Amino acid sequence: MSGGLRIKVGLRRPGFELSVDLDLPAHGISVLFGPSGCGKTTLLRCVAGLETAAQGLVRIGTEAWQDDQAGIRLPVWQRALGYVFQEASLFEHLDVRRNLEYGLRRAGRTGSGAGLQSAVRLLGIESLMTRSVANLSGGERQRVAIARALATQPRLLLLDEPMASLDFARRQEILPWLERMRDELRIPMLYVTHSSDEVARLADHLVVLDAGRVRAAGAAADVLACVESPVVVGEDAGTLVNARIVQRDADWHLVRAEFPGGSFWVRDGGQPIGTEVRLRVLAKDVSIQLQEPARTSVQNHLQAVVESIVDGDDPSQALIRLSCGGSPLLARVTRRSAHSLGLAPQMPVWAQVKAVSVLA
Repeated sequence: MSGGLRIKVGLRRPGFELSVDLDLPAHGISVLFGPSGCGKTTLLRCVAGLETAAQGLVRIGTEAWQDDQAGIRLPVWQRALGYVFQEASLFEHLDVRRNLEYGLRRAGRTGSGAGLQSAVRLLGIESLMTRSVANLSGGERQRVAIARALATQPRLLLLDEPMASLDFARRQEILPWLERMRDELRIPMLYVTHSSDEVARLADHLVVLDAGRVRAAGAAADVLACVESPVVVGEDAGTLVNARIVQRDADWHLVRAEFPGGSFWVRDGGQPIGTEVRLRVLAKDVSIQLQEPARTSVQNHLQAVVESIVDGDDPSQALIRLSCGGSPLLARVTRRSAHSLGLAPQMPVWAQVKAVSVLA
């Protein structure tokens, strides 16, 4: 794909083998997701050239960083990338501005470039420029580290679990800035995490790794809604829905968010009418009825069709994929309930959705 990222790498270590073949979008966040030890960071390091893949191809657009067939293997410093590690790794004896300028000098750039100014604006760190690094919060330090990586105007940004060292409050502080990057930057980003919350909130494209192999890859909403090979098991299984706010009920502090196939009433977060929002619906919050629900406290009822049924990760559970006018939902019910309702593919049902989270 023009401007996209092509990765085909193989690497062997004692007891582990990485073998990946991917085509990723030209912009947005592609999340590498999976358990510890599955190869996420190793893959990121292969793309950066920090690990030497025994065989492979790494190409961004028409520019090859590694192409074994053509005899190309650029060193790290010749790859136009930014790399953000788990720890911010800032110089404590320098203020924020000099930390950023040092990063530019190492990349052979000047400190007055448009890239630096743009990165400072994008990460909202204008007021921090004269602050000592020692006086920054964890979230502020990581924003400075990301700005340092962006200041060189890279063609690719790599983020290796950038929130792993932050507590919950600091994660909530930095997430809106990562969303802003996703929406405004026109470069591809590879983001490593094992947090399903970060996947739901940030991922445009999702790559699931398991033991060095790609288990699933595609648009995040599509991959998360696949019951045949569910990515996030347990309590976190669910779907993403892109919707638009079309109505406000000021009396009850709710807004109605419309999507192809229906709409949800959700908590009013103050977004203007017409705002595009990303919603998360957990499978545990979706129940199934054969008739339209009546006189119930649950506000969200959708006509749906059963698409498929698979056993859940618990032997008492079943995971049901529903289609609501073409938009997928997942429902987790007991196998006993699925049997008593006679659920089967192509069967019309009603979905009752107890809770919907507005992610962004």
